[in-house]
Amino acid sequence: MSQRKKKERDFHNLSTPMNISFNLIAGIFSLLCVFPFLFVVIISLTDEGALANNGYRLIPEKWSFSAYQYVFDMGDSLIRSYGVTIFVTVVGTIISLLFMSFYAYAVSRKSFKYRNFFAFFAFFTMLFNGGLVPTYIVVTQLMGLKDTVWALILPLAVNAFYIMILRTFYSTSVPDAIIESGKIDGAGEFRIFLKLVLPLSLPGLATIGLFSTLGYWNDWFNALLYIDNPNLVPLQSMLMRIETSMQFIMQNASNSSLSLEALRSLPQDTSRMAMVVLATLPIIFAYPFFQRYFISGLTIGAVKE
Repeated sequence: MSQRKKKERDFHNLSTPMNISFNLIAGIFSLLCVFPFLFVVIISLTDEGALANNGYRLIPEKWSFSAYQYVFDMGDSLIRSYGVTIFVTVVGTIISLLFMSFYAYAVSRKSFKYRNFFAFFAFFTMLFNGGLVPTYIVVTQLMGLKDTVWALILPLAVNAFYIMILRTFYSTSVPDAIIESGKIDGAGEFRIFLKLVLPLSLPGLATIGLFSTLGYWNDWFNALLYIDNPNLVPLQSMLMRIETSMQFIMQNASNSSLSLEALRSLPQDTSRMAMVVLATLPIIFAYPFFQRYFISGLTIGAVKE
């Protein structure tokens, strides 16, 4: 017993410095990950004149909210674009998960006769696509989605790469015995998917859901192609238009009716940082909802006692 206690004491003495070192390294790494965003927030709160004279500083010489005031001067347009982006993100993520989860589940079942054909059909789109012009014609003319909110949702609703990920997740994480037990009890395929497969697939669906959420929230290209109605402009496209208009004013300062002093007071650099904060901060709150499912995904293949 004394030898065993000695080994335990030696292990404890050895593990304590290792834990402290590991926690220190993890803390430094976490700080390095968070610091760029914090620095962007600091720059967005810096006075434009102080930024031009002294450059970027961790502690600004003069604080200012002029960048946010300039952006929020858009008023109802900015709030409306937030609403459009939130609606597109929520509805688009739900539709994407429905389409891709059903498709991936079908091609993951060995009993499905045409699983190889539909799996290849999805994989083929990862290698080749129709191109921008045919896609534009399909969305605007065949589907008639020009200047509608669905033009921001449906083109991103299905992603072949995510389907392949979900198919692999279904194949490895959902035992065939569970599905067979459901069939023995008389359940149909739809009920088996909802009652048995879906609860086991939450980690995979949460991962794909987060990817889809980020894709919808950061999308600006579809709005550039399909949206002319100012009431349907999403957040990212609105912020790009604000920055483009500011750059146009600065580049054509000599022909502008504004005074030189007014042009210098425009928060050109700080407003860019303010736009990054406004576009990034809301989506950060989506991560806590998916975190526990990520942890479950890490231990999905572990041996349970």
